[in-house]
This record gives sequence, C-alpha cells and structure tokens, in this order.
Amino acid sequence: MVYFYYFEVNETQDPIMLNSAPKRRLVLFPGALGDFVCFLPALEILSQGERVHLLARSEFADLVSPQINVGSLERYEIHRLFVPGSAQEKRLRDFFGAYSSIFSWMGSGQSTFVRELSSVSQGRATVFPFQPAQEQMHQTDYYLACVGRSLAVSIVPEIFLKPEARAWSESFCREHFLSGKRVMALAPGSGARQKNWPVSSFRAVADWWRQRRSGDVMVLLGPVEEEKGDYSALARGAVVVSDLSLGRLAALLARSDLYLGNDSGVSHLAAALGVSSVVLFGPSSVKQWSPRGRNVTVVTRNVECAPCAAPAMKTCPDRECLTMLKPGSVIKELDKLAQKVTLTRGGAGITVIPEIPPETR
Repeated sequence: MVYFYYFEVNETQDPIMLNSAPKRRLVLFPGALGDFVCFLPALEILSQGERVHLLARSEFADLVSPQINVGSLERYEIHRLFVPGSAQEKRLRDFFGAYSSIFSWMGSGQSTFVRELSSVSQGRATVFPFQPAQEQMHQTDYYLACVGRSLAVSIVPEIFLKPEARAWSESFCREHFLSGKRVMALAPGSGARQKNWPVSSFRAVADWWRQRRSGDVMVLLGPVEEEKGDYSALARGAVVVSDLSLGRLAALLARSDLYLGNDSGVSHLAAALGVSSVVLFGPSSVKQWSPRGRNVTVVTRNVECAPCAAPAMKTCPDRECLTMLKPGSVIKELDKLAQKVTLTRGGAGITVIPEIPPETR
C-alpha cells in the first residue's frame, strides 16, 4: 500500500569585518542543501537583533536575507580547531574573540574541537549535534529547539530570491518558450542513488503532463546526475537545466506550476519556495526529513523496513520502497495539485490514505 502525507503549513549582505563594533554572532553549519533549508527558520531567529556571520557552503548566500553574511567553512581558523592547543594562536583568538556568541552544529563528536572552541571563545560558544537523537523529530524542529524555540505550529523556511536571479529566470523562460506555459519541474536525482525513483517512472509522469495537461516539462539535473546517470529518455521533449547557481535554480523553481522529486535538497528548496510539490520517499524518514511548504504531498510505500540506515540502504537488492511505487499513484496526487486554484494556509497536518485503487500503469 502507498501512504500519502499532505502538508499545508502556516506562514533583507553587508560584509562583517573583524574590527566592527556592533554585536555579532558566528554560526557554523556543515550541512548540504536540504539540511540548510531545514535550518533556515533557526537561522532567522539567530539573526534577530544581531548581525550574523554564517560559515557554511558559500553558495548558500544566494538564499538568505541581506543581514546574514555567508562565508565558507573551508578556512584556516575552523580547521585549526581540530588541533590540540590551537586556542593559543593569536589569529584564532582575534577571529573568534570578535563575536558575542558562537553557535556550531559541527564538531560535537570531536572533543578537541569542542575544547579548543570553548577556550578560544572564552565560553561564548555552544556546540550542538548535527541531528537529533530521536528520528521522530523533524530536522527543522530540532534546529529550532537548539535555539530555544519550541513551536506548536510548524514553520515554513523562507527563501530570499535575489533580483538578478529573478531577471535571469524570466529571460531563460522567454528563451526556451516557457513564458505563459504550465510547467512541471522534475528533479530525478538526489544525494544518493538509492533514494531515486526509477527514471522510467519519471518519464511516465512527464508523458502524462504533456499529453493530458498540455504542459511543458523542465528536467533539473545536478553534477552527479550528469556524470553518472542516463537521463536521455527523460530529456526528450523537455527543457533540460543543469549547472545552475542556487539563486538561479531557486528563481526557476519559483516559476514552476508543479514539482516532482525525490528526497533531496532540491525538493526542500521547491517546497520552501511555495511550489505545489509531490516528493517521493523511500528509505528516508518522512517524519524527520519531509520538506515543508505551503502545499506539499509526500508519497511513500511505507514498507516495513523503512526508514533504514545508510548501510542497509546501500546494500538493498530490490529497493521495493521505490520500485513498487507506481507512476499511476503519483500522477493522481499531481493531478489533484494541478486542479487546485488556490492554496490554503493552516497548521501543519498529515493525512494518511492507507489504500489506493489498483494501478492502471
């Protein structure tokens, strides 16, 4: 049987110099795109009343408000924290001493890192585990709890689109004759091959959208998909998009009418942008990692062995959690979203449909 989870949830970059006077907060975040989108509500809270210097992946600067200065974690001062005695270095004392508080989601399992950071910051640093101890807790709620915010109503991450990215997306759509068309964005990849729905199933959905809904299809490919996957069948008749900055990717997603993807960072991004989205879950935990947005449906087989740990996921011989998820079931959910005229905002809710009619595909 297939379970459908329906989510309808309620709802400004000055560089920070080391010698500036205002109160400033340093945030260390090592996660990938999906993790970062989940982290955004907590980051917004951390930025209230203080200037924030975020060390993470530098491309995340495309997605955050102007008061947050983003730099790369790949810098000397961070690497040295893993070396005993590094807190005695003047360079580190000057760097970390410039912040009124430090919040880190990296290094919690490394005693040297924790000790050196505590010393060099004179006790102004707090280090958290990257993930919650219990998988029943959503990743967004965990990050919010870390910063002292426990909410009964779930918060949707907010993405800030840069004007130049919006302008580029408009130009792209005109160039590829997508302006004024109904567009479905398909993201067939993810961070792990084992989390991917079969390409042939994505193709069935693309054919339905073109033939039954007279829509256009946009296929989003990342570097991993381009290098290791064969998406030629899915690319036929579609506009293929690859090698985009996060800002341009977000702006392009925001123009889409529908989105379909696997458990991936792009799916979290689409959901946070408010795109009507269907997201496919196999071996991952829906409760911990389901994307949050104004109109998101998570579809999963919810097989007995799911969610599973990474070793089991990588050695699974048949991946029934995804291969047995038929295109007809997914198309039904996409069709419901396609027929919606308005989106509603309310408290976070999940409706589970325990059975579906026999597949026709």
